[in-house]
Amino acid sequence: LLLYFINKFFSHFLPSLPENKILVAQHPLLIVANQTATLVCNYTYNGTGKEFRASLHKGTDSSVEVCSISWNTTIIINNSNKEFNCQGEHDKNKVIFHLWNMNANQTDIYFCKIEVMYPPPYVHNEKSNGTVIHVKGKLRNLYRSAPTQIQEPQSAIPLWILGTLTGILALYSMLITAVCINYWQKSKNKKYHQSDYMNMTPRHPIYQKNKGYPSYAPTRDYTAYRS
Repeated sequence: LLLYFINKFFSHFLPSLPENKILVAQHPLLIVANQTATLVCNYTYNGTGKEFRASLHKGTDSSVEVCSISWNTTIIINNSNKEFNCQGEHDKNKVIFHLWNMNANQTDIYFCKIEVMYPPPYVHNEKSNGTVIHVKGKLRNLYRSAPTQIQEPQSAIPLWILGTLTGILALYSMLITAVCINYWQKSKNKKYHQSDYMNMTPRHPIYQKNKGYPSYAPTRDYTAYRS
C-alpha cells in the first residue's frame, strides 16, 4: 500500500517520458582528407518497435537520400544512391554510415533519419542538427562543356630593362640634338661668309665730288704728268 501511494505521488508530480520517441545525435563536423568518411548516428528509442529503417540525407532540405539500411531481428538490407558509395551498419543504439570515393562536390550537410516501420504506429525522429562533411580536394565540373582555354597573363617587363631602354633613348635624343645644332651653326656661318664681300669700286675724294665726274668714274692721278 505504501509503494502504491509513492508511485502515485511521483507519477503526479514528475512528468513521464513520452513513449515511441526517437532522439538522434550527430557529430557537427567531419573533415575528409582521404575520400573516406564514417558518420555515426547515435539514437535513443523507448518504444517497442521491431523493424527499423535508417537513412542518410544530404542537403539543408534533406532532398537527396544518400543510402539507407533496414533491419529487424534477423535481416539487414542496404540500399545506396548510384551517385554515392555508401553502406550502413547497425550496432545497438547507433547506425554507422561508411562513405568512400568522395569528392569535393559532395561537401554538404548530412542528416540521419531513424524510422520505426513495424509495429504501428509509424515513428521517426525530429530533424537533428546534422553533420557537415567537408571533403578536401578539387571541385569537379558538374556540367560537360567544351574545354576553354585560359590565357595566362604575360609577365611584366622588369624595371631595370625599362630604365636601361629609357636611358639609351634619352642619350640618343641628346646626341641627335647636338648633331643638329652643330650642323645648323656650320650652315649659318658658311652662308654668312658667302654674302660678306668687299666693294672694290674706287671712290672720289670729298673735294672732287662736285667737279662733274660721274660717281663711278675712277679718280685721275695728275702727278704722273708733272716733270
